[in-house]
Amino acid sequence: MTFPTCSTLTDSRKCDGCRVAVNREWAALLGRGLVKTIGDFGFQGDAPTHPELLDWLAVEFMRDDWSLKRLHKRIVTSATYRQTSRVPPELRARDPENKLLARGPRFRMEAETIRDSALRASGLLSEKMGGPGVRPPQPEGVTEAACGNAKWTADTGENRYRRSLYTFAERTAPFALYNNFDAPTGEACIARREVSNTPLQALALLNDVVFLEAARALGGALATLGGSTEDRVRIAFRRCLTRPPTEEEVVLLAKFGSAQKERFTNGELDARALAGDGLGDVNDRAAWTALARAILNLDEAITRG
Repeated sequence: MTFPTCSTLTDSRKCDGCRVAVNREWAALLGRGLVKTIGDFGFQGDAPTHPELLDWLAVEFMRDDWSLKRLHKRIVTSATYRQTSRVPPELRARDPENKLLARGPRFRMEAETIRDSALRASGLLSEKMGGPGVRPPQPEGVTEAACGNAKWTADTGENRYRRSLYTFAERTAPFALYNNFDAPTGEACIARREVSNTPLQALALLNDVVFLEAARALGGALATLGGSTEDRVRIAFRRCLTRPPTEEEVVLLAKFGSAQKERFTNGELDARALAGDGLGDVNDRAAWTALARAILNLDEAITRG
C-alpha cells in the first residue's frame, strides 16, 4: 500500500502537530501510541513503530480539516482496531507490547469512563449537555481535609448522574473515585496517565456510592422484568459487559442470585440496606441488586477488550 506524505515544507510543519494529535488519539483508542512516548516526539522519545501509517493518518487528518470525529471513525472502523484482543502464548512471547498490531487492544478504561459506563448500564446516566459543574456523591471527609475545609454537598436529582466530564474539580482535593483509578489531580497537564491495579479499586467498585446506586437501579429494573431468571441474567450481562454470556456464565450467575435471595429471605443479610426503598418484594430486589453489583465488579466491566 502506498501512503501519501507531506509534499511541501509548509505541509510538513503542519503535519508535525498532526502527528502528535493523531498519535494521542491512537493511544486513547488502542492503549499504546504509534510513538510510545506520546508526550515526547523529540530525540529522547521512541521511534514510531509504523512511521508510514502515522504520516498517512496525519495527512488525512489535515485533509479532513482536523476533524477528530472523522479521525476516530477512521481508526475504530479499521481492521486493526476491530481485531480480537485474545492472544496466543507464542504471539505474547514474540510481541508482548503489541507493537506489531497483531491483536486488538486490551486496557482498563479511564476513571471517568468507568463511572459513566456503570451509570449507562444502570439507566441512570443523564444525557443533559453543558452547564456548570456538578457534585456527585463521594465519601465524607475528602474535601474537609483540603485547604479551606470546604464541604462537598452531593447534588440530587439529574445532576447527581451527569457525565463525569461535568464533575466539579477541587484542585486541592481531587474527586476520590477518579483519583483511585489514576485520574490526574489537575495540578499539571499530562500527556499520558499511568495505570495501576490495586485492591482499593475493587473495593470502590463494590462499595462506592456511585456503583451501589447503579447496582440498585439495575437490580430494581431486573426485578420488575418478566421472563425467566436466565433471561434476566442475560439482559443484565449484556447491559454491563456488552456481550452475550455463555451458558456456563448464565448458570453460575443464576445460582448466585438464587443463593443471595435465600440469604436475604432468611434474614442473614439486610435486604433493605442493600436494595433501598422501592416497589416490589425487597428480597427480590436485593438479590438482583447483589447480582448487578457482582457483574459491575468484574474485570471485564472496566476493561476494553
